[in-house]
Amino acid sequence: MSSPRPVRRRVSGRIIALRAAAYFVAGWGAIAFLAAGAFPGALPAVLALAAYCTLPLVLFIRWRGWPFYPKAAFRLLIVRPVLYGNLLLPLVAGAGVFGMLLGAAFGHAMLFGRSAALVLLLAMAALLLAGYVGSHRLVVRHVDAYVPDLSASFDGLRIAQLSDLHVGPHSSRRFLDRVARTTRDLTPDVIAVTGDLVDDRAEDVAVYAGVFGDLEAPHGVFVIPGNHDVYAGWDAVENALRRHGLGTVLVNDAHIIRRGADEIAIVGTGDPAGGWRGSSRAAPDIDRTLAGVPESVTVIAFAHNPALWPSLAARGVALTLSGHTHWGQFAVPHLGWSLASPFLEHAMGAHTRDDALLYISPGTGYWGIPFRIGARPEVTLVTLRRGPAEARVYAARAVGKLMPVGATAL
Repeated sequence: MSSPRPVRRRVSGRIIALRAAAYFVAGWGAIAFLAAGAFPGALPAVLALAAYCTLPLVLFIRWRGWPFYPKAAFRLLIVRPVLYGNLLLPLVAGAGVFGMLLGAAFGHAMLFGRSAALVLLLAMAALLLAGYVGSHRLVVRHVDAYVPDLSASFDGLRIAQLSDLHVGPHSSRRFLDRVARTTRDLTPDVIAVTGDLVDDRAEDVAVYAGVFGDLEAPHGVFVIPGNHDVYAGWDAVENALRRHGLGTVLVNDAHIIRRGADEIAIVGTGDPAGGWRGSSRAAPDIDRTLAGVPESVTVIAFAHNPALWPSLAARGVALTLSGHTHWGQFAVPHLGWSLASPFLEHAMGAHTRDDALLYISPGTGYWGIPFRIGARPEVTLVTLRRGPAEARVYAARAVGKLMPVGATAL
């Protein structure tokens, strides 16, 4: 007789709210205590800052999103301070409390506490500034993908990959224009947009169309959903993509490319954010994705989430291009480590499994705050090569061509 399953207790919304309130009171209380008396009006200033950084977050959670379209000024003046403020809150408050505890042993608790909080604040400000600059230093990465049994006709086929653009009112139009111009200048044979075209609203497809609507390639422009496209409402996003004529939308579907008598298959999956197979149109379905692909045809897959790669590799897909991870927006490429690495089996760069290849782009835009260090915004140019059975991916020019910063984003 099997033992009964343990009953999971659901934490009530009231308890969650009380815990959140205790967290904010403790964090801002520590900062207020440190600031009190440091300069005239310090305490009211801290309380006003606390309200400015906390109240919009409370309303966002209460409304389950903004009930209106958040334009650029709102994002700049409200959303971004809330993100920065709540990122810094535990760090600055924690440093201040630690400093006070350390300073108490020397009879200077307040001096040590204020100094520790200030040093941490300045260090984080410098780091965030560096990340802001890094989020606009566009790079072109050239990746040679060696594929066994690739038809001679497709040796040298070039695929330009854009991923994780996260287009929204916060996006710098000048930066997006530079991404589009760079992609066109590469004159690829295929353009792949591997998910997260928009950040969180279906209305942003119109902004995407205004910048990338004229992208074209001899063998087509292909678009697949990412998790943020699902969050924005995939049905509305997909309808807008088709209405604006923004390439071939592949959702668990295949497209055959022909050169003479040779063929390769381009397939695009749904995204795990769409739920289990069959639960929504955006849910991934590998069987359906590959159902229409002829046997012995080389398959190139576009799958936003690299977690889908093992299933694709097991079905014989030669090359999978993914994004999603952003490389954590903080990476040390020479060590093969990123902020996403502790949480994901495949977090960045190139991976191989038998004859199957995976390349994970760090993405082109950003999520949350404009921040990238070691994970530069990227347009990837993948060139297919006929390769040996022990297939490998070579990024011979891993740094690529660094574009000038040129633009200042909101």
